[in-house]
Amino acid sequence: MTQFAYDINDFNLAATELCRYGRTLYQRDWSPATSSNYSIRLNDHCCALTSSGKHKGELTADDILVVDLDGQPLPHPQHKVDARPSAETLLHTQLYRRDPAIGAVLHTHSATAVVLSQLWPEDVLTLQGWELQKAFAGETSHEHPVAIPLFANDQNIDRLATAVEQRMAQQGQGHAYLIRGHGVYTWGKNISECFRHLEALEHLLGYQLQLLQLQQPIGTNNK
Repeated sequence: MTQFAYDINDFNLAATELCRYGRTLYQRDWSPATSSNYSIRLNDHCCALTSSGKHKGELTADDILVVDLDGQPLPHPQHKVDARPSAETLLHTQLYRRDPAIGAVLHTHSATAVVLSQLWPEDVLTLQGWELQKAFAGETSHEHPVAIPLFANDQNIDRLATAVEQRMAQQGQGHAYLIRGHGVYTWGKNISECFRHLEALEHLLGYQLQLLQLQQPIGTNNK
């Protein structure tokens, strides 16, 4: 440990990974412009997190901050004066506080996730019968239902984080959740597993969106 309460080498590795995945997510059109935020746990007390308002296809190490699990920035010798944590920091730290096994969190804004979140009428989207569900850690069968909760968008992030925690405490942590008209959050033991979850989820949400379109083709009215 250093005077900065985390290992600088760990931070440098996390920053490199966050920048690398940022480019990948931007290229896949899952993180357009300055949308989205990503984080990697550094230890039991803090995480590396993308700063607010940064283009995710052009991230550099200067765009990565360190925050404690209360969402407060911690000092780093390379941080820019004007850098500030993502407005949605508490949605990351809620997960790190809840589960010490979570090592990374990705929040993205793909068209598929955002559109489906607006169309889905229920507060839970249940995935079942899809072979790709087994890409989620711990899932061994397509027959097991995977619940993806949906939350109303809320600019009060503290209130939204509380709602997410309450739901998880009552119904289980799961693998991901959607915010209506906003995007998706998913997590994993490390950034690689987290990305695998996100990639699988993007396809699974795409399947559900196509099913909705087939059941009620765009441009037609039910009589």
